[in-house]
Amino acid sequence: MYEKEPVKIFVVEDDQAYTKFIRYVLGLNPDFEVEFFTTGKDCINSLQKNPVVITLDYSLPDMEGQQVLEQIKSYDPNISVIIVSAQEKIGTAVELLKAGAFDYITKDQDTKDRLLNSINNARNKQSLIKEIDHLKREISEKYEFEKSIVGSSSAIKKVFGMLEKAVKSTISVSITGETGTGKELVSKAIHYNSKRKNKPFIAVNIAAIPSELIESELFGHEKGAFTGAMTRRIGKFEEADGGTIFLDEIGEMDPSLQAKLLRVLQEREVTRIGSNQVIKLDVRVITATHRDLAEEVKAGKFREDLYYRLLGLPVHLPPLRERGSDILLIAKHFLDHFSKENQLPKFRISEAAQKKLLEYPFPGNIRELKSVIDLAAVMAEGNEIRDQDITFTGSARTESILYQEMTMQSYMYRIIRHFLNRYDNNVLEVAKRLDIGKSSLYRYLKEMEDAGI
Repeated sequence: MYEKEPVKIFVVEDDQAYTKFIRYVLGLNPDFEVEFFTTGKDCINSLQKNPVVITLDYSLPDMEGQQVLEQIKSYDPNISVIIVSAQEKIGTAVELLKAGAFDYITKDQDTKDRLLNSINNARNKQSLIKEIDHLKREISEKYEFEKSIVGSSSAIKKVFGMLEKAVKSTISVSITGETGTGKELVSKAIHYNSKRKNKPFIAVNIAAIPSELIESELFGHEKGAFTGAMTRRIGKFEEADGGTIFLDEIGEMDPSLQAKLLRVLQEREVTRIGSNQVIKLDVRVITATHRDLAEEVKAGKFREDLYYRLLGLPVHLPPLRERGSDILLIAKHFLDHFSKENQLPKFRISEAAQKKLLEYPFPGNIRELKSVIDLAAVMAEGNEIRDQDITFTGSARTESILYQEMTMQSYMYRIIRHFLNRYDNNVLEVAKRLDIGKSSLYRYLKEMEDAGI
């Protein structure tokens, strides 16, 4: 939609004959809104008119082209400045391009085509900048606390209070809560409401990355640093420079890597694997876990110094069962989203269905509620959600499993599958919950895969 807007162009040129030529060339396009200047000073004094493109003669009567360029870029670095010059010195062109010129064009028989092509490229660049700014505004609005985190219970109001404190500083934030309570959503809300919102937000799920790859993933590596390192890889910390890195399931980090992470956080610098180059960082760290890290420290599974380095501002997300009528507000939010996405009339929830939702403990929290509501919307007749439309598949499966005649091995496989679904295929967490060895669990998973279960 941005391409259809008129393009405001400033032409700075003191040669009357050449001005006449450019006026003719640019006048062929009705989308171009052109203003002419004969001095650099007049151009600079008119920058508040916000031109998209400026064609700038290198030799002006009052100022050198490079001086004008520097003042233009100082006023607005997004203005595309095209230098038009009679001289063809390569060194001059290179210096001007380094100083921020969008293009360098010499005055010859090809000027017309090159100038139009360069202006169109600058126009496309400006459209892209506007589109990116528009998307950034949309993201910021999407993650406004009241829009992204639905609820009015006293438990969630405490969370809002902590988030307001979090966005006013760059302090590290540690988010705790059961699986499915919305820890990543909260981390994004903090980032996109902070001063870093225009910089990267990089999320890393520690539990989802094999331990032998996590160091490279976080800190990067050089080509040839180890077998299989075919190219240089920029780590997640470097990607997040200036912004925020979200380390989800930090409690799953291997103790050997905890020391390296601590050093990165203390020194605010990173060194890629296979390199001696130290790279300075400006990164805000937000962590999340469903574990009690204080207990993990006592058990010797998590470094105490790293724990205190990461603790910062602690934000605890309450489970859905402790949020009372928020369950109904969130359910209505998901229903409205489902209606909009599927171009359907809005749904209402019957009193019997509301009672059923409020009585269920939702072990899977908000993630489970969304699944239940989406299914209810599909099953509903008309635009009312009835109690019979609401199915708690997890609990139903648990209650009915004993009525099925299966072998002990089949029962075991079903239990493993249930816990894998509940804990997002986190093998380490499932092994802990079922109190079995990790290698045993991997063996059972291989057996299940071979059996097609």
